[in-house]
Amino acid sequence: MDRPSWAPQGVDISTPSVSRMYDFYLGGSHNFEVDREAARKAMEFLPGMPKIMQANRAFMRRAVRFAASEGITQFLDIGSGIPTFGNVHEVAQGENPDARVVYVDHDPVAVAHSEVVLEGNAGAGIVAADLRKPEDILGSSAVASHLDLERPVALLLVALLHFVEDADDPYGAVSELGAALAPGSLIVLTHAAYDGIPLPEQQAGGAVGVYKNIRNPLIMRSHDEIARFFEGYEMVEPGLVSMPEWRPDTPHEDEDPYAFSGFAGVGRKA
Repeated sequence: MDRPSWAPQGVDISTPSVSRMYDFYLGGSHNFEVDREAARKAMEFLPGMPKIMQANRAFMRRAVRFAASEGITQFLDIGSGIPTFGNVHEVAQGENPDARVVYVDHDPVAVAHSEVVLEGNAGAGIVAADLRKPEDILGSSAVASHLDLERPVALLLVALLHFVEDADDPYGAVSELGAALAPGSLIVLTHAAYDGIPLPEQQAGGAVGVYKNIRNPLIMRSHDEIARFFEGYEMVEPGLVSMPEWRPDTPHEDEDPYAFSGFAGVGRKA
Protein backbone atom coordinates (compact mmCIF):
# COMPACT_ATOMS: atom_id res chain seq x y z
CA MET A 1 0.00 0.00 0.00
CA ASP A 2 1.48 3.34 -1.05
CA ARG A 3 1.83 6.03 1.63
CA PRO A 4 0.54 9.46 0.53
CA SER A 5 2.93 12.37 0.99
CA TRP A 6 0.65 13.93 3.62
CA ALA A 7 0.63 10.81 5.83
CA PRO A 8 3.11 11.06 8.73
CA GLN A 9 5.73 8.33 8.99
CA GLY A 10 4.77 5.69 11.53
CA VAL A 11 1.02 5.99 10.90
CA ASP A 12 -0.62 2.58 10.49
CA ILE A 13 -2.33 2.77 7.11
CA SER A 14 -3.48 -0.86 7.28
CA THR A 15 -6.06 -0.32 10.05
CA PRO A 16 -9.15 1.92 9.80
CA SER A 17 -9.20 5.13 11.83
CA VAL A 18 -12.32 6.80 13.21
CA SER A 19 -10.97 10.25 12.31
CA ARG A 20 -10.19 9.25 8.74
CA MET A 21 -13.55 7.49 8.30
CA TYR A 22 -15.23 10.69 9.52
CA ASP A 23 -13.19 12.62 6.98
CA PHE A 24 -14.43 10.25 4.25
CA TYR A 25 -18.08 10.64 5.31
CA LEU A 26 -17.67 14.42 5.03
CA GLY A 27 -16.17 14.18 1.56
CA GLY A 28 -12.58 14.82 2.64
CA SER A 29 -9.44 13.45 1.00
CA HIS A 30 -7.27 12.60 4.03
CA ASN A 31 -8.23 8.94 4.29
CA PHE A 32 -6.92 5.61 3.03
CA GLU A 33 -8.60 2.76 1.16
CA VAL A 34 -8.84 0.79 4.41
CA ASP A 35 -10.83 3.69 5.93
CA ARG A 36 -13.09 3.96 2.90
CA GLU A 37 -13.73 0.22 2.90
CA ALA A 38 -14.74 0.26 6.58
CA ALA A 39 -16.94 3.32 6.05
CA ARG A 40 -18.70 1.70 3.09
CA LYS A 41 -19.36 -1.41 5.18
CA ALA A 42 -20.95 0.75 7.90
CA MET A 43 -23.03 2.49 5.24
CA GLU A 44 -24.43 -0.87 4.11
CA PHE A 45 -26.25 -0.92 7.46
CA LEU A 46 -26.65 2.84 7.92
CA PRO A 47 -26.77 4.46 4.48
CA GLY A 48 -27.31 7.82 6.13
CA MET A 49 -23.89 7.91 7.83
CA PRO A 50 -22.72 10.93 5.78
CA LYS A 51 -25.95 12.76 6.64
CA ILE A 52 -25.43 11.99 10.34
CA MET A 53 -21.89 13.36 10.23
CA GLN A 54 -23.03 16.47 8.39
CA ALA A 55 -25.66 17.02 11.10
CA ASN A 56 -22.91 16.75 13.72
CA ARG A 57 -20.84 19.42 11.97
CA ALA A 58 -23.82 21.72 11.46
CA PHE A 59 -24.71 21.47 15.16
CA MET A 60 -21.11 22.16 16.13
CA ARG A 61 -21.06 25.36 14.09
CA ARG A 62 -24.36 26.54 15.60
CA ALA A 63 -23.12 25.78 19.11
CA VAL A 64 -19.88 27.71 18.53
CA ARG A 65 -21.84 30.71 17.28
CA PHE A 66 -24.10 30.44 20.33
CA ALA A 67 -21.09 30.36 22.65
CA ALA A 68 -19.67 33.42 20.92
CA SER A 69 -23.00 35.22 21.33
CA GLU A 70 -22.73 34.48 25.07
CA GLY A 71 -19.37 36.25 25.17
CA ILE A 72 -17.20 33.14 25.24
CA THR A 73 -13.94 33.56 23.36
CA GLN A 74 -12.15 30.34 24.39
CA PHE A 75 -12.78 26.91 22.89
CA LEU A 76 -11.35 23.47 23.75
CA ASP A 77 -12.30 20.99 21.02
CA ILE A 78 -11.48 17.41 22.01
CA GLY A 79 -11.62 14.72 19.35
CA SER A 80 -11.44 17.46 16.74
CA GLY A 81 -10.51 15.13 13.90
CA ILE A 82 -9.09 16.04 10.50
CA PRO A 83 -9.80 19.69 9.62
CA THR A 84 -12.54 20.24 7.05
CA PHE A 85 -14.60 23.25 5.99
CA GLY A 86 -16.12 25.24 8.86
CA ASN A 87 -13.74 24.29 11.65
CA VAL A 88 -14.15 25.64 15.18
CA HIS A 89 -11.41 28.26 14.82
CA GLU A 90 -12.90 29.50 11.54
CA VAL A 91 -16.37 29.89 13.04
CA ALA A 92 -15.20 31.29 16.39
CA GLN A 93 -12.68 33.73 14.92
CA GLY A 94 -15.24 34.72 12.31
CA GLU A 95 -17.48 35.82 15.18
CA ASN A 96 -14.62 37.34 17.20
CA PRO A 97 -11.09 37.64 15.77
CA ASP A 98 -9.68 37.44 19.30
CA ALA A 99 -11.18 33.98 19.93
CA ARG A 100 -8.69 31.31 20.97
CA VAL A 101 -9.04 27.63 20.14
CA VAL A 102 -7.19 24.50 21.21
CA TYR A 103 -7.80 21.29 19.29
CA VAL A 104 -7.11 17.85 20.77
CA ASP A 105 -6.86 14.53 18.94
CA HIS A 106 -4.92 11.29 19.27
CA ASP A 107 -4.92 10.46 15.55
CA PRO A 108 -1.50 11.35 14.05
CA VAL A 109 -3.02 12.29 10.68
CA ALA A 110 -5.51 14.64 12.38
CA VAL A 111 -2.73 16.25 14.42
CA ALA A 112 -0.35 16.62 11.47
CA HIS A 113 -2.98 18.12 9.18
CA SER A 114 -4.17 20.46 11.96
CA GLU A 115 -0.62 21.75 12.39
CA VAL A 116 -0.54 22.63 8.69
CA VAL A 117 -3.96 24.30 8.73
CA LEU A 118 -3.15 26.31 11.88
CA GLU A 119 0.28 27.50 10.77
CA GLY A 120 0.45 31.25 11.25
CA ASN A 121 -2.71 31.35 13.40
CA ALA A 122 -1.54 32.66 16.76
CA GLY A 123 -4.97 32.14 18.28
CA ALA A 124 -5.17 28.38 17.76
CA GLY A 125 -3.15 25.30 18.69
CA ILE A 126 -3.26 21.51 18.55
CA VAL A 127 -2.52 18.90 21.24
CA ALA A 128 -1.76 15.24 20.58
CA ALA A 129 -3.66 13.72 23.48
CA ASP A 130 -6.57 11.45 24.42
CA LEU A 131 -9.79 12.27 26.28
CA ARG A 132 -9.13 9.26 28.50
CA LYS A 133 -6.16 11.13 29.98
CA PRO A 134 -7.62 14.56 30.79
CA GLU A 135 -4.55 15.48 32.82
CA ASP A 136 -2.47 15.37 29.63
CA ILE A 137 -4.87 17.79 27.96
CA LEU A 138 -5.14 20.21 30.88
CA GLY A 139 -1.38 20.14 31.45
CA SER A 140 -0.44 20.69 27.81
CA SER A 141 1.58 23.67 26.67
CA ALA A 142 -1.09 24.57 24.09
CA VAL A 143 -3.76 24.90 26.78
CA ALA A 144 -1.39 26.87 29.01
CA SER A 145 -0.46 29.30 26.23
CA HIS A 146 -3.86 29.72 24.57
CA LEU A 147 -6.52 29.37 27.27
CA ASP A 148 -7.13 31.12 30.57
CA LEU A 149 -9.02 28.54 32.62
CA GLU A 150 -10.01 31.24 35.11
CA ARG A 151 -12.38 32.52 32.40
CA PRO A 152 -15.25 30.63 30.70
CA VAL A 153 -14.36 28.05 28.06
CA ALA A 154 -16.57 26.16 25.63
CA LEU A 155 -15.64 22.47 25.93
CA LEU A 156 -16.56 20.66 22.71
CA LEU A 157 -17.01 16.87 22.69
CA VAL A 158 -18.71 16.45 19.33
CA ALA A 159 -19.08 12.89 17.97
CA LEU A 160 -16.48 11.69 20.47
CA LEU A 161 -17.93 10.09 23.59
CA HIS A 162 -19.56 7.22 21.71
CA PHE A 163 -16.03 6.01 20.96
CA VAL A 164 -15.11 5.75 24.65
CA GLU A 165 -16.03 2.51 26.37
CA ASP A 166 -17.52 2.43 29.87
CA ALA A 167 -14.39 0.63 31.10
CA ASP A 168 -12.41 3.78 30.25
CA ASP A 169 -14.73 5.90 32.45
CA PRO A 170 -15.90 8.60 30.03
CA TYR A 171 -18.07 10.13 32.76
CA GLY A 172 -15.05 10.54 35.01
CA ALA A 173 -12.98 12.10 32.23
CA VAL A 174 -15.70 14.61 31.36
CA SER A 175 -16.17 15.43 35.05
CA GLU A 176 -12.42 16.03 35.51
CA LEU A 177 -12.31 18.34 32.51
CA GLY A 178 -15.39 20.23 33.67
CA ALA A 179 -13.99 20.66 37.18
CA ALA A 180 -11.05 22.57 35.71
CA LEU A 181 -13.30 25.08 33.94
CA ALA A 182 -14.58 28.38 35.29
CA PRO A 183 -18.25 29.07 36.07
CA GLY A 184 -20.10 30.14 32.94
CA SER A 185 -18.24 27.60 30.81
CA LEU A 186 -20.22 25.50 28.35
CA ILE A 187 -20.10 21.81 27.54
CA VAL A 188 -21.11 21.00 23.96
CA LEU A 189 -21.59 17.40 22.86
CA THR A 190 -23.25 14.99 20.48
CA HIS A 191 -23.62 11.25 20.98
CA ALA A 192 -24.87 8.34 18.89
CA ALA A 193 -27.95 6.55 20.23
CA TYR A 194 -30.42 3.83 19.34
CA ASP A 195 -33.28 5.97 20.66
CA GLY A 196 -35.33 7.25 17.73
CA ILE A 197 -33.06 5.74 15.09
CA PRO A 198 -34.93 5.33 11.76
CA LEU A 199 -33.89 1.66 11.40
CA PRO A 200 -34.48 -1.53 13.40
CA GLU A 201 -31.94 -1.79 16.22
CA GLN A 202 -30.61 -5.04 14.76
CA GLN A 203 -29.76 -3.29 11.48
CA ALA A 204 -28.12 -0.37 13.27
CA GLY A 205 -26.19 -2.95 15.26
CA GLY A 206 -24.55 -4.02 12.01
CA ALA A 207 -22.86 -0.63 11.76
CA VAL A 208 -21.75 -0.93 15.38
CA GLY A 209 -20.21 -4.28 14.48
CA VAL A 210 -18.05 -2.65 11.81
CA TYR A 211 -16.58 -0.27 14.39
CA LYS A 212 -15.74 -3.13 16.76
CA ASN A 213 -12.96 -4.11 14.40
CA ILE A 214 -11.16 -0.76 14.61
CA ARG A 215 -9.30 1.17 17.28
CA ASN A 216 -12.37 2.77 18.86
CA PRO A 217 -15.56 0.66 19.01
CA LEU A 218 -18.85 2.55 18.65
CA ILE A 219 -20.77 2.61 21.94
CA MET A 220 -24.44 3.51 21.59
CA ARG A 221 -25.94 5.00 24.75
CA SER A 222 -29.51 5.87 25.70
CA HIS A 223 -30.87 9.40 26.08
CA ASP A 224 -30.68 9.07 29.86
CA GLU A 225 -27.10 7.78 29.73
CA ILE A 226 -26.07 10.70 27.52
CA ALA A 227 -27.82 13.13 29.86
CA ARG A 228 -25.48 11.96 32.66
CA PHE A 229 -22.61 13.78 30.97
CA PHE A 230 -24.40 17.04 31.81
CA GLU A 231 -24.54 16.44 35.57
CA GLY A 232 -23.50 19.66 37.29
CA TYR A 233 -24.54 21.79 34.31
CA GLU A 234 -27.69 23.75 33.56
CA MET A 235 -29.08 22.64 30.22
CA VAL A 236 -29.40 25.37 27.59
CA GLU A 237 -32.73 25.34 25.77
CA PRO A 238 -33.99 23.25 24.02
CA GLY A 239 -32.11 20.67 26.11
CA LEU A 240 -30.83 17.30 24.90
CA VAL A 241 -32.49 16.81 21.53
CA SER A 242 -31.80 15.36 18.10
CA MET A 243 -29.04 17.25 16.32
CA PRO A 244 -31.12 19.19 13.75
CA GLU A 245 -33.57 20.24 16.48
CA TRP A 246 -30.96 22.15 18.49
CA ARG A 247 -31.52 25.81 17.59
CA PRO A 248 -31.75 25.29 13.80
CA ASP A 249 -30.81 28.21 11.59
CA THR A 250 -34.11 27.80 9.75
CA PRO A 251 -37.31 25.90 10.60
CA HIS A 252 -37.02 22.22 9.67
CA GLU A 253 -33.38 22.68 8.79
CA ASP A 254 -33.08 18.99 7.96
CA GLU A 255 -35.97 16.59 7.49
CA ASP A 256 -33.84 13.57 6.58
CA PRO A 257 -34.49 11.02 9.38
CA TYR A 258 -30.85 9.85 9.36
CA ALA A 259 -29.77 13.28 10.56
CA PHE A 260 -31.75 12.65 13.75
CA SER A 261 -29.79 9.51 14.70
CA GLY A 262 -28.19 10.87 17.85
CA PHE A 263 -28.56 13.56 20.49
CA ALA A 264 -26.99 16.98 20.94
CA GLY A 265 -26.96 19.40 23.82
CA VAL A 266 -25.24 22.33 25.50
CA GLY A 267 -24.89 22.80 29.24
CA ARG A 268 -23.71 25.79 31.27
CA LYS A 269 -21.57 25.44 34.39
CA ALA A 270 -23.06 27.27 37.34
